Amino acid sequence: MIDIHSHILPNIDDGSRSIDETFNLIREAKNVGFDAIVSTSHYMEGYYETNVPEREVWVKAIYENLQAKNIDINLFLGNEIYMSDNIIKLLEDRKASTINDTSYVLFELPLNAEPLNLYDTIYEMQQYKLVPILAHPERYSFVQREPELVYDLVEKGVLMQANYGSIIGQYGKKAQMIVRKFFEGNMIHMLGSDVHRQNTIYPKIPQILSELNSLIGEEKLEELTTTNPNLVIHNKRIDIETPHMMKLDFKEKIMIAKDDALGKIKGIMKSKKSK
Repeated sequence: MIDIHSHILPNIDDGSRSIDETFNLIREAKNVGFDAIVSTSHYMEGYYETNVPEREVWVKAIYENLQAKNIDINLFLGNEIYMSDNIIKLLEDRKASTINDTSYVLFELPLNAEPLNLYDTIYEMQQYKLVPILAHPERYSFVQREPELVYDLVEKGVLMQANYGSIIGQYGKKAQMIVRKFFEGNMIHMLGSDVHRQNTIYPKIPQILSELNSLIGEEKLEELTTTNPNLVIHNKRIDIETPHMMKLDFKEKIMIAKDDALGKIKGIMKSKKSK
């Protein structure tokens, strides 16, 4: 298996906080069956701006240390780029990077508001012969309310990467419900841990794989965990299945509306307590 989305580099973003934690994370990944990890540190202008050369040094040094310790796992460089009008310039200036210097770009959106320039940004990346991969679509609140957006993006050539943890409710019931609907609609193309801390997601991978095997079958599971991530790393074309339009039924809409309302109430109460 290949982990296409991780935050294992130390003190680069909100991921690993030390070199010891980095090696512990890699050992955890190896123990549950990962043969390779793509380090996709956040790149967010004004917040996380460690450039490509510096991250390349980290990846090389960590890999050489792993080899010396006979820990057989491959590491690749990438980024999870926060959506920006400047993505192309960031890549050209070697501030941010594609996955393993390929045409594949992992990018993320604001969690709670669909950006107005989403389609323009995707179109620009495609004009430069890049293949956009949207990180964890199931986690965005606006996608949870209108999952048809993901169908539209897939139709326009955007690939989707879901988080392993979403399958077991790590990001809440809404994300868990939506990601399962995406699987049913052929709208997930690869899986990633999105790991930030040790003793969190990696130890749960065997349980998650078992649930996924029951949900989508062994062949599809192999495609999402290994085949497609391998095609990304080697800059090969991914042939996707035709997605199916999916809509929320009445009960699902009610569940999301109730959860949204509860979240707003909690936010108001928290605001009042802080005053």
